[in-house]
Amino acid sequence: MRAWLAGLAAALLLPLAAAQPADTPVVTSAAQQAWLRERGVLRVAPERDYGPFVFVASDGRVAGLSVEMLQLVQRRTGIDLRWLPAQPLAAQLDLARARDADLLTSLRPNPERSAFLLFTRPYVKVPAILVARADRAPPTLQSLQGRPVAVGAGYAVEAVVRASYPQVRWLAVADDQQALDAVLARRADAAVVDAASAAFVIRREALAGLASAGEIGFNYELSFAVRADWPELRAILDAGIAAVPEPERAAVLQRWLEPLDAAGLAARAPLATRLGVLLVAFAVLAGVVLYARHARVKPALPRPRGGRPPP
Repeated sequence: MRAWLAGLAAALLLPLAAAQPADTPVVTSAAQQAWLRERGVLRVAPERDYGPFVFVASDGRVAGLSVEMLQLVQRRTGIDLRWLPAQPLAAQLDLARARDADLLTSLRPNPERSAFLLFTRPYVKVPAILVARADRAPPTLQSLQGRPVAVGAGYAVEAVVRASYPQVRWLAVADDQQALDAVLARRADAAVVDAASAAFVIRREALAGLASAGEIGFNYELSFAVRADWPELRAILDAGIAAVPEPERAAVLQRWLEPLDAAGLAARAPLATRLGVLLVAFAVLAGVVLYARHARVKPALPRPRGGRPPP
């Protein structure tokens, strides 16, 4: 099964692979370069545990898909970055709201965040799923009225599921790993997490006894976010994202999203978990390939100072 999945991934993604060019052109204009010089070093507030997008690795460094995408953008825009200490998302949003941070990664726009942040074009798309214990029939959110369901505090999906399923007893936790841990410890009947994060945590922590109960109809289209009074920075980042060649983008996505190690999970997880993880693998892989091929649109024009994107 591992070889078969690897062959499928290679067939889909090999046409997109290419080497990094020796000379990376800078796409910012003279006016944008002057704006960056005036601002100096930009402060990035990374999330502590949102793998595979952004997380603290075992060596203490911040790593992940979003980090590598930002590095590709950095090479093409000349932005100078300083990484602040990694914290849970809610704490980083507080920093951005107080303008003690200039840039956040791995965020989906919503009305609350748009009050103090501007969002770039998305650079990856993954579905949110419901995860439950494998020793029970797969639930739905409709069937969990009055029952505890874990969800990331401050995550974009939290407000959506709270509004759509107000009878569920929502249990806000710091991150997706705590959400899955709550399910295994029976503090929650299920958890709403994004598919890529669930696969990452299950693999890293060697979790067994979990199963996917399917998508919930919400997709994470993740973007970089900047302080709302700096539309110039949003335009610079959009130009940088647009300038990343499709093969480089696909290589980053493949490195972090394709190797879900479904066969490895199958060796230590029950059948329901194996099937759930395989379905997640196919859903994420298909979304990655299609998104990498079709998401290359023209960069958004700079908006007036203080403007914000529609919710």
